[in-house]
Amino acid sequence: MKLFGKWDLSEVRVSDPGLERYINLRPVYVPHSSGRHTKKQFWKSKMSVVERLVNKVMRSGPGTRKIMGKFIRGRKACGKKIKAMKIVERAFEIIEKKTGENPVQVLVRAIENAAPREEITRVTFGGITYPIAVDCSPQRRVDLALRNIALGAFGRSFRNPAPIEECLAEEIILASKYDMKSHAISRKEEIERIARSAR
Repeated sequence: MKLFGKWDLSEVRVSDPGLERYINLRPVYVPHSSGRHTKKQFWKSKMSVVERLVNKVMRSGPGTRKIMGKFIRGRKACGKKIKAMKIVERAFEIIEKKTGENPVQVLVRAIENAAPREEITRVTFGGITYPIAVDCSPQRRVDLALRNIALGAFGRSFRNPAPIEECLAEEIILASKYDMKSHAISRKEEIERIARSAR
């Protein structure tokens, strides 16, 4: 069974042993589970990694926080999963054309590169709040990587004639090469730099 009838997931490999259990590469034709993994905590690791990317692309919101220097409101596609799946499918076609590789393998490499290893949390002692560095759990590492890849694509497509699928493909390719032009990679480096200073 091939993803969208085009790409074989059985040949994709995860090189990071910490993320291997949390990047689900079970073969699916259409990455749509109808929300059957929402009933229990941490069951999202049983969901295909491509579907998790599709869900991150379905982002919408008030745009109260700046992403890449811009207020991003999303693509007005919240709930339109078929539209989001088409965006991801076309982005994968662009990735395959540019790199000549399986696009799911490029996505997995991008997730491994963009997943932060540590971050900060705030602890209060006697009314004073201190930031302290903590290790990032594997589940959260994958979540943050996927979120930052999707946000980077939105930032690239903002006031840009290039369509969102081209911007998403470019963001995934840059993240897979560990290029600092990628929003996901620069955000990871920023998180880890803040955590190092809070040790």
